[in-house]
Amino acid sequence: MTQVMFDLDVLRTFSTGMALGSYARAADKLGRSTSAVSAQLKKLESQAGTVLFRKEGRGLALTDAGETLLAYAHRMLELNEEASAALRGADLQGWVRLGLQEDFGETLLPAVLGRFARAHPKVRIEACVARSGELRERLELGQLDLALAWDAGDQPLSPHAERVARLPLLWIGPTAPERVDAPWWTEREHRAGVRAVKSKEPLPLIMLDAPCPLREIVITALDRAGLPWRRAFGSASLAALWAATSAGLGLTVRTPFGLPSQVRALDRSVLSLPALPQISLVLYRAQARAEAPASRLATLLLEAVRQHLQVETVQPR
Repeated sequence: MTQVMFDLDVLRTFSTGMALGSYARAADKLGRSTSAVSAQLKKLESQAGTVLFRKEGRGLALTDAGETLLAYAHRMLELNEEASAALRGADLQGWVRLGLQEDFGETLLPAVLGRFARAHPKVRIEACVARSGELRERLELGQLDLALAWDAGDQPLSPHAERVARLPLLWIGPTAPERVDAPWWTEREHRAGVRAVKSKEPLPLIMLDAPCPLREIVITALDRAGLPWRRAFGSASLAALWAATSAGLGLTVRTPFGLPSQVRALDRSVLSLPALPQISLVLYRAQARAEAPASRLATLLLEAVRQHLQVETVQPR
């Protein structure tokens, strides 16, 4: 049986096209003609020995085999980059102090730190998880080199900050509301089977303890809409908020980034809840020209965030 040797250059084209949602855009980004990209995709299907694409409207969608190959393509390209970085930075030494909000601790931290440690074993990393205000304060005091945090627009960005993405704020409830025995849930005729909040009952809110910019955003939105609310649960821990929301103690608000399986984004129109704004995901740097270890870690962190956002499938239901 002939062993298949996938071409990394072809896999990069394949991955880039799916990430951008168009192989015409991929051709432009990679500096190739559309005919060259088309030839690469035909070569990939030939190597795979199965159909990877199917027509969907004017574009292409992946078959089950294509989805499987895409996952492997991401891993192979990541390993290739890791090997290249390890050779380029074999003598990289020093230390990096990284701060993140709790949203990213489980989602990004293990993979990013694992990649970095394998590629740069001589670099020491100190990581901490804290809230956005504390992270910005530590940066100003020179206690951190990098920080990944949410920015609600309540303060001007520092000169060395980079806005990575803007994400919507969503109303979040339990994944299985049928288990909830609370007076503020009531059945309503709806084709999606969603439960709705009684307009006469104060909406129970599950929020982080002050100071928290999201608290002000949510409370302001509810007050402007004339909707009564009450504080049902508060904590300094995001994990505790997820637990309280999953138990049906009330609703919380967060972005779709890294939602745990026991909660879900809700359709605000069905619940008659106000729309909420977007907030920014920002990478803060202590200085414009970071030392090599911090610069390399920032690159890996941004790659991981953008890849996560490309495959994020959580939507309000």
